[in-house]
Amino acid sequence: MPSSRRLISTGSPFEKTMGYSRAVVQGDWCFVSGVTGYDYTSMMMPGAVAEQAQNCFATIEAVLKEAEFAMQDIARVQYTVTDRDFVPDLRPVLERWLGDIRPAATMVIADLIEPAMKVEIEVTAFKG
Repeated sequence: MPSSRRLISTGSPFEKTMGYSRAVVQGDWCFVSGVTGYDYTSMMMPGAVAEQAQNCFATIEAVLKEAEFAMQDIARVQYTVTDRDFVPDLRPVLERWLGDIRPAATMVIADLIEPAMKVEIEVTAFKG
């Protein structure tokens, strides 16, 4: 029997113009698109990479909750960081959010779309 597909949106205009959903739920899987450190309550991008990562995880947690998943369901994570020198500042945030969950992980050092963005975090969650 084919599994259902549900799209989760944050209402960002970029979702349509860039052709993506914040998350896609397919059966027991939830694929969360890359999340940057934008603070949606203040509509600002913090300067510090650790604050950006904290915002990423807050958004990811909210999206997973809307999709009826939990942080503990995260099976894979990919980090894109714009500078390897940011990694020491990221470690405490990563440990706080995923230290007990310990998903499979990849970290890539690469530029992001906007210069203010220092980190982007993408996760895949599974509950079966």
